[in-house]
Amino acid sequence: MNREALFCDGTENYVIPSEPMPEEAVEFLFRTAADDADSVELYLDGAFYEMEKSDTVHNFDYYRIYRKTGTEMMKYCFRIRKGEEVVYYNQYGPCDSLVDFYAFRICPGFTTPQWAKGAVMYQIFTDRFCNGDPSNSVVDNEYYYINEPVKAVKDWNQTPSVMDVRNFYGGDLQGVKDKLDYLQDLGVKVIYFNPLFVSPSNHKYDNQDYDYIDPHFGVIINDLEEPENEADFREGFHAARYQKRVTDWENLEASNRFFAELVEEIHSRGMKVILDGVFNHCGSFHKWMDREHIYEGMEGFEPGAYVSADSPYRSYFDFRDSGEEAWPNNGNYDGWWGHDTLPKLNYEASDSLVEYILRIGQKWVSAPYHVDGWRLDVAADLGHDKEYNHEFWKKFRRAVKEANPDALILAEHYGDPKEWLEGDEWDSVMNYDAFMEPVTWFLTGMEKHSDEERPDLCGNADAFVHMISHNMTCYMTPSLQTAMNELSNHDHSRFLTRTNHLVGRLGAYSPEDAERNIKPAVMREAVVMQMTWVGAPTVYYGDEAGLCGFTDPDNRRTYPWGREDKEMIAFHKVMIGLHNQYQAFLTGSIKILAAQECVLAYGRFDIRNQFVIVINSGGECRQVQIPVWLAEFPMDGSMKRLVYSQNEGYTTDVVTCPVEGGNAWVHMDAYSAAVFINSENEEK
Repeated sequence: MNREALFCDGTENYVIPSEPMPEEAVEFLFRTAADDADSVELYLDGAFYEMEKSDTVHNFDYYRIYRKTGTEMMKYCFRIRKGEEVVYYNQYGPCDSLVDFYAFRICPGFTTPQWAKGAVMYQIFTDRFCNGDPSNSVVDNEYYYINEPVKAVKDWNQTPSVMDVRNFYGGDLQGVKDKLDYLQDLGVKVIYFNPLFVSPSNHKYDNQDYDYIDPHFGVIINDLEEPENEADFREGFHAARYQKRVTDWENLEASNRFFAELVEEIHSRGMKVILDGVFNHCGSFHKWMDREHIYEGMEGFEPGAYVSADSPYRSYFDFRDSGEEAWPNNGNYDGWWGHDTLPKLNYEASDSLVEYILRIGQKWVSAPYHVDGWRLDVAADLGHDKEYNHEFWKKFRRAVKEANPDALILAEHYGDPKEWLEGDEWDSVMNYDAFMEPVTWFLTGMEKHSDEERPDLCGNADAFVHMISHNMTCYMTPSLQTAMNELSNHDHSRFLTRTNHLVGRLGAYSPEDAERNIKPAVMREAVVMQMTWVGAPTVYYGDEAGLCGFTDPDNRRTYPWGREDKEMIAFHKVMIGLHNQYQAFLTGSIKILAAQECVLAYGRFDIRNQFVIVINSGGECRQVQIPVWLAEFPMDGSMKRLVYSQNEGYTTDVVTCPVEGGNAWVHMDAYSAAVFINSENEEK
């Protein structure tokens, strides 16, 4: 039996409908090589059901069967017989026995938003993207943050310092609005914002008020003049100025109105918006805690939990009273990972806290804001145990989907996310394990923080295939198609910097070291994979412009307006355009075709189009034989190369390559990537 020819997945090519409702008839298909099986059976609910051979196309036989869903999760695989040979086929591929861990899964009634499937996302760390309104910028010494005054960075091109959290460059939502033409021209379909709500830090993962957009990102109408002398400053003018800016109702309401208008403008261009929801913890500045006494005594605000033991918010946090063992590193309240600026929210002790956060989940996906989804920060950490964590996210999903059924719920998560992806909690996750890490190891041999180098994984196609295939089985297909596939983000080193193989961070190295000996050709290989793999390719602002940087905070450099790598931007436009043009890249099947030392080839295909992507991550030229027929190319014909990148640059000149006997031979230069399409149906 030709095991390589065996194929099935959860896409609409093999499960019809691919997102069935409860009690709905579903058609299952399975593929074998022509005349290569005596029987194919569906294994479902502990029983085998024989499938009927119905079609033969391109040297493949297709077997079909109809089954009706119930209300519970369906787990299934296939058994194929040929003579005495028996093969089982599951989500990982062919194997010799039943393996429950790798079973295909369908959850009746679970769907992910159609707009998010394969959608090209663009992540914006707002303070560093573009300063469109200098009048709303943080000013020097405006307030204290972690015992030091904040600073306004005057030089937009200055690289971040090692202690960067108090430094503000002035990027804002007006700057995003000013650059919407650029993002639209790039081909972006979704803008994902790092946190936008009121917060004293530049990253805003220490929330101060979930109900309002920070006026430093939005609009400042009412302001105070600068202090006239040093004495005024010493008397606390900085605190008064900060309070006036971020607690003034007119500034807050104006900022929310501006954000609503911005979302409307983004929607008018056919793009969506995702907000960052930081619900595991808030900031010590938050009106609920008020450790810094920002809100104390202000009209309209109750005393914070740090100010008074009688605060209505006291149960929102876990305090240790005198006589009890204090929280480590943190005095008398629980801080996330011990950080006193990040008090952990105590959901189990407060129904009103739960109700408030559920309302916030609904508020921003409803009128007048109409946001299209949430990215959930450290989502698995919320609560004090896993049982409650699941209980909360079930409530959150119900609340958000009730307000906006088409909203996306996407979580930050490291490790196996399967237990949260059973149809009643998250839609999907940031795809570290089944994209960022395997791609980074294969192309660079570097860990995603640049904290380690593994030469044994660089160019190791077998390790890549096993790692990524294993981790992809943790997703049902609707989740996999909406998973956030990033090369870089605000928490990890820039991918382009990883190509220089320097192990370390800012401090051990200078910012200039992050830019030395980089390999743009390897970056382009990564972009080809990002735009042709299953999931939602997500560009971290500036990656497309050649931005470098070690891990946080160096990865948060400003967008290099006027200093862009124009070739890298042009290449991103080509690959994003290709991705957006063909449905096969959004919801099509994927199959590994070849995996050799430094060489990887895979197919993306649906009934309309078939593609082959070839990567040579090594420093030597290679001649590669690719069994393209396994990606449903005809046995004889041709394929056309649409994009080719190598050390000297890239080209979109079309080159025809013959297919003979189901195979194609292609020449791949060092550090090259190519995208081919089946010539017979390239216009479909």
